[in-house]
Amino acid sequence: MANYTPKNILVTGAAGFIASHVVNRLIRNYSDYKIIVLDKLDYCSNMKNLLPSKSSPNMKFVKGDIGSADLVNYLLVTESIDTIMHFAAQTHVDNSFGNSFEFVKNNIAGTHVLLEACKATGQIKRFIHVSTDEVYGETDEDAVVGNHEASQLLPTNPYSASKAGAEMLVMAYGRSYGLPVITTRGNNVFGPNQFPEKLIPKFILLAMQGKHLPIHGDGSHVRSYLYCEDVAEAFEVILHEGEVGHVYNIGTTEEMRVIDVAKDICKLFSKDPATNIKFVENRPFNDQRYFLDNQKLRKLGWSVRTTWEEGLKKTIEWYVNNPDWWGDISGALLPHPRMLMMPGQPEGHLNGSEDGNFASHDVSSNTLLRDPSSKRSGFPKKRSLKFLIYGRTGWVGGQLGKLCEKQGIPFQYGRGRLEDRSSLLADIRNVKPTHVFNAAGVTGKPNADWCESHKAETIRTNVAGALTLAEVCREHGLLMMHFSTGCIYEYDATHPEGSGIGFTENDKPNFAGSFFSKTRAMVEELLKEYDNVCTLRGRMAISSDLNSPRNFIIKISRYSKVVNVLNSMTVLDELLPISIEMAKRNLKGIWNFTNPGVLSHNDVLEMYKRYIDPDFKWANFTLEEQAKILASARSNTELDATKLKTEFPELLSIKESLIKYVFGPNTKNFTE
Repeated sequence: MANYTPKNILVTGAAGFIASHVVNRLIRNYSDYKIIVLDKLDYCSNMKNLLPSKSSPNMKFVKGDIGSADLVNYLLVTESIDTIMHFAAQTHVDNSFGNSFEFVKNNIAGTHVLLEACKATGQIKRFIHVSTDEVYGETDEDAVVGNHEASQLLPTNPYSASKAGAEMLVMAYGRSYGLPVITTRGNNVFGPNQFPEKLIPKFILLAMQGKHLPIHGDGSHVRSYLYCEDVAEAFEVILHEGEVGHVYNIGTTEEMRVIDVAKDICKLFSKDPATNIKFVENRPFNDQRYFLDNQKLRKLGWSVRTTWEEGLKKTIEWYVNNPDWWGDISGALLPHPRMLMMPGQPEGHLNGSEDGNFASHDVSSNTLLRDPSSKRSGFPKKRSLKFLIYGRTGWVGGQLGKLCEKQGIPFQYGRGRLEDRSSLLADIRNVKPTHVFNAAGVTGKPNADWCESHKAETIRTNVAGALTLAEVCREHGLLMMHFSTGCIYEYDATHPEGSGIGFTENDKPNFAGSFFSKTRAMVEELLKEYDNVCTLRGRMAISSDLNSPRNFIIKISRYSKVVNVLNSMTVLDELLPISIEMAKRNLKGIWNFTNPGVLSHNDVLEMYKRYIDPDFKWANFTLEEQAKILASARSNTELDATKLKTEFPELLSIKESLIKYVFGPNTKNFTE
C-alpha cells in the first residue's frame, strides 16, 4: 500500500459538484496542502460551491481552460505542482449525442494537454484521472458480479467513448513516459450543490414546486449511487494510499431503479407517486444498468458510510434551504431541458438524464444506497436464479435442495470444504450462482456435547469456514445466506422466561455454556463486518418429517425425561421458503429466524400426543438434573421475531405453524 503526501495540488474542474466537495474536504483536513483550483466556470460550475474554503490561505482559484497549454504549463511551474486531480470534463450523456466534437475536444484533447505538460515539466508525482463507470458499457441485467478494474471497456455513447479514449492516453503516458498515473471509475453521486439538470436535484426541486416528476422511458433503468461526502473520502484515500499505475472503482453494490428514486422522493415530500410521477420519452439510448466491484478500494480502507435514506434527507434539506443557489434554472427542470450556455458558446440541446456522471467540474450525479432490508430487488426484470448450497448432508441443506427442486430453482451443492478457499473459488467458477446458502456447520454428533471434545473441528467449520465463504462471496458480489443459531442467549433478569420479552437482533449474546454456542456467537460478530451476509438465527428446528431423528419433536419424544422450559422454535416447512424469498429480496444483516411466540417441551409433546400418538407418555426433570448428565449447558430463550414478522406479515405463530405444517399433514383424521 502506498503512503503518499502531496504538497501542491492542482484540481481541475474544481468549482463543479464532486470536485468542490473533494477540495473542501482536503482544505478542511490538511492545512499544510496548497491547492490550486482551475475551472472555466461552465454553466454547471459555481464559485459558491467553494465557499467553505474561500477564506483558507492555502487555496487559490484560477479561472481558465485545461485546453490552454500555455496556462497549464505556467501553473505547473509557477505553483510547483506535484499532484494533479483531474475532474474537468464534459459529462452529460444526452448532450454527447448531438455535440460529440465538444466531448472529444474537452475530454480527450484537454486531458492530452495536461499529460503533455506533466511530461514536459517532469515534476508530477501523482496524476489522478477521474473517469466513469460508463466506460465499461452496459452491464447484463442478470449479472451478479460487478465489473472489476481489469474488465473490458465497452463504451456505448460518445461521452463514455471520450472518457475511455482519455483513459487510454493516461495509460499510455504512464507506460511510455513513466508518469505516475492513477485512474478512478465511479458510480453516480448526489448531494448538496449538484446542478439541477440531474435526476435527484431535479426531482427535489420539482417536488418543492408541486410539479410532476418526469421519468425517461419506463423508469426501470438501474443505477448505483453514492453520497458526495463518501466519494470525497474515496478520493482522499486514493490520493494518499492509491498505487501508481492502478485503477480504482468507486462504487457500491447496492442498486435502485429510477422509478424507486422518484417514489422515495415523493414519500419524503408526502406526495402520492401515482399522481406525481409522469413518464416521458426516453433518451436515444439509455444503458439499462451499470454495476461495479469495489473490493479493491475497500482494501485501502474505504467503505460506504452514508445510507441512501440519510443522504437523501440531507440533500433535500440543503435544497429546501438553498432554493436559489443556481439562480434561474427553470429550463433545467424541463423533462428535456435546453442547456444553459456560457456566453460565446454555441447553443446545444440537452436532455435531462437519469444518471449523473462521476468525472468533472460539470459533473452532476445521482447517488443511492438502498436499505439492506428493502424489498425492492433493484432489477427491472425477474432475475434468473441459481443457488449454490453448502451442507448437502445436513438436515437443513438437504431440505433446502428439495425445496429448490419443488420450486424449479436451479441449484448445485458445493463440493469444496468451507475452510478451503481454492475449492470455494472453483465452486463459484463452475456453478456461477446468483446466491450462496451456507447450511453447513458443526452442531454435534449426536448433539452439542460432541463439540466440547472436538473444538478444533468445530472452529474449523463454524468459524474459519464461514468467514472464508463470506469473503469469497463478497469478492464475487454474492449474497451469502448463513444459517446460524439463536442458542447464544439464555433467559436473564431483563428477559425472564414467560415475560414475552425476547432477545432482538441487536442484543449482545449472553450464553456461553457450550463450545458450539461460543463459536456461533463468535462468527456472528465477525460476519457483521461483511455487507453481503444474511444471518438467520434458527432454534430447535422442526419439520413435518416425523421420521427424522434430527427433528426436535422426534428428539425430545425419544428422551426418557425432558425439561419443561419455554423456547422459541423454527418450523422449517414455513421458514425455509421464506429464506429463499429473503435471498430474492437481497435482505442482509441478522434475523431471528423463528416463528413468533414460545412453546415449552411439554406443550410440543402434548400436541404430539393429541395429533400423532394418543398413548404417548413422558416424564419431566429439572434443569439442575439435566445438567448432571450433559457435558455442556443448553440454551433456553425467547427470540423476538418482530423484524421477520414485519417483513413477512403472513408468518404464523409457533403453535399455528406446528398445527398447519407439522401435525395437520401427519394426522389422517385431522380437524382443528
